[in-house]
Amino acid sequence: MIDTHCHLAGEEFEADLPEVIARAKQAGVDAAVVILAAQDDVELTRWQRVRQLWPEARAAVGVHPHQAGAFATDPEAAARLLGERLDSVPDVRAVGEIGLDYHYDFSPREVQQAVFRAQLQVARDRRLPVVIHTREAEADTLGILGEGGRVETTGVFHCFSGDAAAAARALATGYYLSIPGIVSFPRASELREAVRTVPRDRLLVETDSPYLAPTPLRGKRNEPAHVVRVGNVIAESLGISSAELDALVSANARRLFRL
Repeated sequence: MIDTHCHLAGEEFEADLPEVIARAKQAGVDAAVVILAAQDDVELTRWQRVRQLWPEARAAVGVHPHQAGAFATDPEAAARLLGERLDSVPDVRAVGEIGLDYHYDFSPREVQQAVFRAQLQVARDRRLPVVIHTREAEADTLGILGEGGRVETTGVFHCFSGDAAAAARALATGYYLSIPGIVSFPRASELREAVRTVPRDRLLVETDSPYLAPTPLRGKRNEPAHVVRVGNVIAESLGISSAELDALVSANARRLFRL
């Protein structure tokens, strides 16, 4: 199994990172995509330790929409910073997480959009996949991705938690959908139904750790080992074995992120 979205370089894992990685390996998690904030020098330094402890891990780097406001006067500065990080941070395989978040509106929406566009252009120029964060901003996210009449990037909608109709709209971009621990929540029946509509060659799994631990661990710190629980719930929804689910999502992750 591959956890395609986790924040292992965050401070939440600093005290027990070796044990967290050991538990992931023991659970059968072969690799992970670790999300890094382009403007966070401390997090980027922690990434070096993650790599030492887990050589199979790879990274994605970008300016999250929550931090887009730092580039309000010059959105292109976000693109320049991203380019510098892509050149200097080892083992980066994607741009992200980037996108729009209208739930918290920590950054003005027009600034989020400008920073999103600027980083998408970097991904196009570098031919890198994109890790999309979109919350209560679906129409604008899809609109920006499709500007010019077609989607010119590939990537993944991370932490997908919508219904079948939302899945269809996202899949129309050609992107993958990554399913988090929310799928295990008792009230997530619409998400489990949506999972059944996703083409199996575009399905991924993630923890988004330290957030969104699956049941029965909900409310506790999440970690990459728990992606196996997420996979088991999805396998049950699809009516296939956990081994089959592992094989298909791992193949998808390796293809998208060149793992």
